[in-house]
Amino acid sequence: MAGARTGRYDKLSWITCFFMSLFHIGAIWALIDFTWSGVLVLLATYYVSLAWGIGMSYHRLLTHRSYKTSKPMEYFLTICATLALEGGPLFWVATHRAHHQHSDADPDPHTPRHGGFWAHMGWIMFGNMEHNDVGRTAKYAPDLAKDPFHRFISQYHWIPLTTLGIILLALGGWNWVLWGVFLRTTIGLHVTWLVNSATHLWGQRRFETRDDSRNNWWVALLSFGEGWHNNHHAHPTSAAHGLAWYEVDLTYLHIRALELLGLATHVRKARINEAVEEAA
Repeated sequence: MAGARTGRYDKLSWITCFFMSLFHIGAIWALIDFTWSGVLVLLATYYVSLAWGIGMSYHRLLTHRSYKTSKPMEYFLTICATLALEGGPLFWVATHRAHHQHSDADPDPHTPRHGGFWAHMGWIMFGNMEHNDVGRTAKYAPDLAKDPFHRFISQYHWIPLTTLGIILLALGGWNWVLWGVFLRTTIGLHVTWLVNSATHLWGQRRFETRDDSRNNWWVALLSFGEGWHNNHHAHPTSAAHGLAWYEVDLTYLHIRALELLGLATHVRKARINEAVEEAA
């Protein structure tokens, strides 16, 4: 184990670390240059990028196919996801499917069994996580690799965020850029990484899965429902991660809203019986 852990830190991704440092510096600058309009911009862009983007698109639609929607809606939600600066859909989906196939074992890209730091951000700083890894994409995301739009946006996933930055600069100056791009993106990255780290380290386990996944309420609140992670690992294709009435899952409520509007179909939802609920 020690040798494997040491080997994981042999190669630092200088490009990733450069941009990560740049965004963290920008985030600190935003806090110094506080404005209420900046806070509103942050909340709006945080909601769009994480709820509509990462939760509804990258995770529950593209990775697990928990529901179906039209291609225009799928592409729109995917563009929202690129605003989170977590890579294009081919990279994100392939990485997450690998996580589920090898969950918490050594081949898991962000296994917590090599430490909380590795699971949180070490894997992206030091791991073999090239965004254009054709081999990993072919193995774990061949469905997306066949789609011209997903191939294009994976190659140029930085364009929507750059465009957003230009719009914010024109409307609100550098303050809005700092709050709506740098601080918001930095917070969003750490919240997503908390699903990789915190929900495999702390929380409650309703289901006896083969991994260490846990339900963590505060991560769920920050991530619009992604923190009900033990539920998710037990039922990965369920569009609902919060399975009990008290497990708030705003992402699922958004999917249900699309279903009620006729914009989503084949919405999957796992259910828990009373015996499991009493044992939780």
